Amino acid sequence: MPDNISFDAKILIIDDQETNLHLLKSLLKRSGYNNIVAISDPREALYSFTMLQPDIIMLDLMMPYLSGFEVMELLKLQVDPDDYMPIIVLTADVTSGAKHRALTAGAQDFLTKPLDTAEVLLRVNNLLRTRFLHLMLAEQKHKLEETVAERTAELHAAHIEVLERLAIAAEYRDDQTGQHIRRVSTTSVLLSQTLGMADGALELIRRASELHDVGKIGIPDDILLKPGKLTTSEFGVMKTHTTIGARILSGAHSDLVRMASSVAYTHHERWDGTGYPCGLCEEAIPLEGRIVAIADVFDALTHSRPYKEAWPLEKALAEIKSQSGRQFDPIVVEAFFDVHEQALLPPPAASQVRRKTMRTTRLLNLECNTEVLK
Repeated sequence: MPDNISFDAKILIIDDQETNLHLLKSLLKRSGYNNIVAISDPREALYSFTMLQPDIIMLDLMMPYLSGFEVMELLKLQVDPDDYMPIIVLTADVTSGAKHRALTAGAQDFLTKPLDTAEVLLRVNNLLRTRFLHLMLAEQKHKLEETVAERTAELHAAHIEVLERLAIAAEYRDDQTGQHIRRVSTTSVLLSQTLGMADGALELIRRASELHDVGKIGIPDDILLKPGKLTTSEFGVMKTHTTIGARILSGAHSDLVRMASSVAYTHHERWDGTGYPCGLCEEAIPLEGRIVAIADVFDALTHSRPYKEAWPLEKALAEIKSQSGRQFDPIVVEAFFDVHEQALLPPPAASQVRRKTMRTTRLLNLECNTEVLK
């Protein structure tokens, strides 16, 4: 008798001899198998397989219209390579050549005609045990993969949350609302979209830009919160927030943290090479640094700080425009004005489309250097 797990096993029998079909069906039903489909025309094999989705196939080799070998070739297209679909070949040909060919075609076992009833039941039961074990392992593997995916998502979410809280902690020292980092992040994403960045890169820069000032954690309050103009010495200390931020974030394996380190390190570099901390110029400055530079300056100009009042919008826009090719990458400046004015502009004219195409082409030719401070 088969195990309880095998009672519902679906068995497909394909044999052109009705006597063999009757014999096998009767034998299997007496042994407890109840879900059996038996066909004598091999041309119905594919349809019967699709409808039944059997757990085991008993297949005659020598049949009219289609041989057992040809049926196995058809069934190969229906069975997932990772699935285990046992096929028992029924044959009177016991030569090694026939066995080798059948095994190559996909058979797992043989029953020699005339059939021995005890041997039929043993081989069917053994192959079904293997089949159900495979299905059980596949289900366990699927559950394990789901668990791993869930845990990975949880770890990723925790990773993002820690970075967000780190950004807020740094920002809280001179902006208790925490809105500066959000506005810089939003503007950086809009600029990146306009420049043609892929979705994956947009998510990286959205998160990385929030950490641009994380190095302020290491700046003394009497300098960071000073209401007046900094002295040369004090400004020298203030500039170290770039290297402090890069060191805090350096050495990571995460693409996000590596980009955040690059942003923290380079968002005060200038297109003309007069920025800090390294005096990089033009495209030697990573693209993410050039993007966040404009977003950061624009937000700083248009919002109050301990040492200054907010500028009027028109004055801030004029300042950004005047720094094109000096403090800022001209291409990113152009993107900035597209972003700022897009809600007020009519559909772009052909000349504007050409400019954007040229800008995107240039972007694709740039190497986004994410090297950080060693």
